[in-house]
Amino acid sequence: MIKAIYPGSFDPVTYGHLDIISRAAKVVDELIIGVLVNKNKKPLFTMEERMHLLKETTKDFSNVSVQTFEGLTIDFARKNNAKLIIRGLRAVTDFESEMQIAQTNHSIEPDVDTMFFTTSLEYAFLSSTTAKEVAYYGSDVSKLVPPVVTEAFRKKFNHSLSGA
Repeated sequence: MIKAIYPGSFDPVTYGHLDIISRAAKVVDELIIGVLVNKNKKPLFTMEERMHLLKETTKDFSNVSVQTFEGLTIDFARKNNAKLIIRGLRAVTDFESEMQIAQTNHSIEPDVDTMFFTTSLEYAFLSSTTAKEVAYYGSDVSKLVPPVVTEAFRKKFNHSLSGA
């Protein structure tokens, strides 16, 4: 049985994240999405909101679950007996830092490997930061995030999002 983790801040989950989740869920037996608690960042959405959005958008995947974690990703993998870390790559610029992290994790725990998924072309430009900025200014985010996230943006920014 192949158990994997997919760590990130998911502030909020986007269609790019869901692209990686759906593809990874097809190649592993169990996928645990790890929502990172990073005290150095000030997320737009609370941990509870991010967990809700992820659980709602992944509820149709029978082999996907969502957890929070603090600290090192490699420790989260160990805690969950995962032998694989899933990471998404949008562009060549992501590769260098992601490779460095993967090599560090592997040096700490040689039994855990990292598998990279290149984001589908339609989402190569997309990040949570981009989605937040588009929503902040009241533009249509329906092609960037699932409807539940669009609604969360609407409540957070207290305005309607055109086109949605």
